[in-house]
Amino acid sequence: MDSDDPTQPLLGVREESRFHRTTSKLCGLQSWKRRLPITIWLPEYCFEYLIRDLIAGITVGLTSIPQGIAYAMVAGLPPQVGLYSSIFPGLVYAIFGSCKDVTVGPTAILAALLARYVAKSEDFAYLASFLTGLVIFLLGVLQLGFLLDFISKPVISGFTTAAALQISAAQLKSLFRVAGSSGNTFISAIINFFNNISTVQLWDTVLGVATILSLFLIKRSTISAPEGSSKCRSFTSGAWLYVVRARNALVVFVGSILAYALYLYGITPFKLTGTIHGGLPRFGLPPFSTTVNNVTLGFDGMLAELGPEGLAMPLVAILESIAIAKAFAGSRAVDATQEMVALGACNALASLAQSMPATGSFTRTALNHASGVITPAGSCFKACLVLLSVTLLAEAFYFIPRATLAGIIMVAMISIIELSIVKRLWQNSKAELCVWVLTVVLGACVGLEYGIAGGVAADAVRALFSAARPHLQTDRVKLGNQDCIIITLTGTLSYASAEHVAHSVRSLVQIRSLVFVFDGRQLRSCDFGVAENLTTVILDLEKNKHSVLLWNFDVSIRKLFEDISQDMSRKFVSGPSIEDIVLGLQSVRPDSSISIPA
Repeated sequence: MDSDDPTQPLLGVREESRFHRTTSKLCGLQSWKRRLPITIWLPEYCFEYLIRDLIAGITVGLTSIPQGIAYAMVAGLPPQVGLYSSIFPGLVYAIFGSCKDVTVGPTAILAALLARYVAKSEDFAYLASFLTGLVIFLLGVLQLGFLLDFISKPVISGFTTAAALQISAAQLKSLFRVAGSSGNTFISAIINFFNNISTVQLWDTVLGVATILSLFLIKRSTISAPEGSSKCRSFTSGAWLYVVRARNALVVFVGSILAYALYLYGITPFKLTGTIHGGLPRFGLPPFSTTVNNVTLGFDGMLAELGPEGLAMPLVAILESIAIAKAFAGSRAVDATQEMVALGACNALASLAQSMPATGSFTRTALNHASGVITPAGSCFKACLVLLSVTLLAEAFYFIPRATLAGIIMVAMISIIELSIVKRLWQNSKAELCVWVLTVVLGACVGLEYGIAGGVAADAVRALFSAARPHLQTDRVKLGNQDCIIITLTGTLSYASAEHVAHSVRSLVQIRSLVFVFDGRQLRSCDFGVAENLTTVILDLEKNKHSVLLWNFDVSIRKLFEDISQDMSRKFVSGPSIEDIVLGLQSVRPDSSISIPA
């Protein structure tokens, strides 16, 4: 560029202004505050917030304790690992989390995904937590959350349903105390149960079924207090509400008391949780080597064991957490980038304290919301309660019956199975129903990670098919003395649809002369291959004594057609009504193309 160009100073000012805006956005004080939300809500914290967050934290903590133990057992880990995974992610989320309701901790689905690796070595759980955190953190920093948009609702619903079925089937072993393994899939768990059904233990079965019935009855029971009720009734109603919210802890407490009382008389009819090694975890980096079948695996060997299927854990963690945050955000916008940064930090840092992968829990988040939490400090109070329990009450957890924990898990899984979507998909989109069914079947029969991979692949095939076979709306009308076919082009015509579009237009040709009107008002983009094929078809139509008009095309698309053939330039017309254009032509002769008036 010439040094005397007068536009150079102006361009320099614009570039400098853009640089300052970018720098301000990335390095400004407000930007850093958004990345550390605790700096926003902590200066405004007050005693009222403290009380409400404390109540919510205690309420959620009473549920986190039995669920943490139960989900650790689902993954095949020591019970205290589930408690550690409820403590440290909660503390980290209180600093980085932007959604006050979200409660981060172990979940049944992540535990089920982890179980196949823990069966080889416990060390995989801590490394998986570390790597899951790093992947999620990087996705957040690089703002790649949009990739989750390619996972459709039917895939998510199908995956959740398959996970609920697998986890529930795996609990049959503890619920009925049958012999054999719990299986790695829904089918294998069911087969194992029926192969060993003769080993069912009566009292474990009775306790497990009683636990399930009790949870359902407590959840559905209410004590109303209409306006004007006595203080006693109002107090009873409020107290019962907290009983309902803490129902998981309540059934665990009752089951433990029963088991302990029978133990004092020398009777042990239930299989118990057993010894829980309480106290603080071992702090340090996660293991980067382990021993599997007397063979030492280095870091590369552990990565090979995790394989591509291991990517399902960070993917599921993000899906669960972001979906829960959006569900409870109300009218507030959810900063998905910050949520991924927070979740990544939760897992990566918690892995330094013997924690398994964690994410947002729908059950505990709903309980947190219902308890009136005000700030993310509620997660901190929840973590403190769980910390007290694992350090001071670890010996008491010995008497928790496994059948009770299995009952809690099965009730939680029933609540996340979404069958109502089947009817809606059947009525409105059978193709998406096929995707849902494929995801459920693969997830239940082969493995959860294969279920979500198969569902995404099926969705991709469905999207590619739609791109290759776009719908062309055609209307046959008579304008004046001329028969017309109006072809409406919509959306994007990709290269995959080039042959289909050309074939569809040719199939409309008849012996008598027609006017073909291509309506481009709703066409957003058109690939070169489609435009080239359409140009060929249009020129062939004119050779066969038909007439063609290209109506209200975008300038960029019009230029594409004109670059392919200069003969196309005279076919473009614009105006509010195609009828006026056709009727206003100077001549309409069966043996020639329509001429455009000057």
